[in-house]
Amino acid sequence: MQGNLPPEAQEKIEELQDLQETAQEVATQKQQAETTLRESKTALEALDDIEKDAGMYREVGTLLVETEYDEAYEDLEEKVDSLEVRVQTLEKQENRVREKFEELQEELQQMLQGGGAGGPAGGPMGPGGPGAGGA
Repeated sequence: MQGNLPPEAQEKIEELQDLQETAQEVATQKQQAETTLRESKTALEALDDIEKDAGMYREVGTLLVETEYDEAYEDLEEKVDSLEVRVQTLEKQENRVREKFEELQEELQQMLQGGGAGGPAGGPMGPGGPGAGGA
């Protein structure tokens, strides 16, 4: 089917496929970061219920190393903060990829409905709006 498409449409399809792969990668990274964030928040909440002089250990590679309460709490707080920023960054990236995907999809549909590509995809694009960078 793709053999009958104009080269511009084939390029758009390839871009869409690349964006779809990127979206899947970002979604996976986001899911992993969210899971780690939830686990870290749970651990931080658990620390609130532990006495400060209790013996504590942290995992360092395959070893357990003794640590102090304050150090463990501080490290977990930093990890939570870092993961929250990571999740927000991935959400923004996910939105940008989705917007670009929808924009390319619309351009491809217009290209195919118009009977092929006749130069840049001009005309009313609707939701794409201004600033939707051209290729």
